Amino acid sequence: MLTKLDKRLSIDAIVGRLSDGMTIGIGGWATRRKPMALVRAILRSNLKDLTVVSYGGPDVGMLAAAGRIRKLVFAFVSLDHYPLEPHFRAARQAGLPVLELDEGMLHWGLRAAAMRLPFLPTRIGIGTDIIKQPDFRMVTSPYEDGEELVAMPAIKLDVALLHVHRSDERGNVLTLSPDPFFDELLARAAGQVFVTAEKLVSTAELDLPRQARYNLIERTMITGVAEAPFGAHPTSAAPDYQLDLAHLKTYVDSAATPEAWAAYRKQFIEAAPESYLAAVGGAGKIAAAPVPVY
Repeated sequence: MLTKLDKRLSIDAIVGRLSDGMTIGIGGWATRRKPMALVRAILRSNLKDLTVVSYGGPDVGMLAAAGRIRKLVFAFVSLDHYPLEPHFRAARQAGLPVLELDEGMLHWGLRAAAMRLPFLPTRIGIGTDIIKQPDFRMVTSPYEDGEELVAMPAIKLDVALLHVHRSDERGNVLTLSPDPFFDELLARAAGQVFVTAEKLVSTAELDLPRQARYNLIERTMITGVAEAPFGAHPTSAAPDYQLDLAHLKTYVDSAATPEAWAAYRKQFIEAAPESYLAAVGGAGKIAAAPVPVY
């Protein structure tokens, strides 16, 4: 049972707390530390009409291919080694509604929401077609400079979904990657924050006095946490494991035809979650993946 002190949930229980029409921020960056176990669980559910906010990777591609996205707010959707995510490309070409942003604008919108501000001023976007989208307004500096600036609106989230390396039952989390990207801002911009962790450990094992720099978010902000070993696969969760380039190629190939996508979904998404590791080659294969070259 979820309590203030014990926030442990199953992955399916987390998805059960989501609703149609929500605005959901998905953490990570392209092919790094995406909460893919949660994404696959969403695809096994009946959730629909989601507004998704993401520095996107296969999370966006899978949700778009399955028709779960009503609107996408994004700065890019990339698989890094495959620069344009193929399922996203197909959905966008078919007319997927979007708010397309510069990377800095998405950062600034999340920061505004995190600070409980309606907008933050910026020069980003001036002179480009980005600010011709109907979401944008201009503001004039009230000081002597009188500069006209873009008013980047706050990007408020109903829920943030994140993947971390370690957590205790209370929601003290550690993100051990060299770059935590914008997960902290996603959490602070959201009404609820659900986290999957590579491993649930005791509070003592987190060794917070020495590892506090990896604890990016106060535990009071965490709504629920689920243990999900290899829960970011096929994206990386370095230093625990690296990007699975071989599986990423399998995923890319699934965009070739509707039949290929149906086969991928049957083998890797619709199968029982406990069968997923075996389907992708086993824990040993994932753990042995080399550091990719970017």
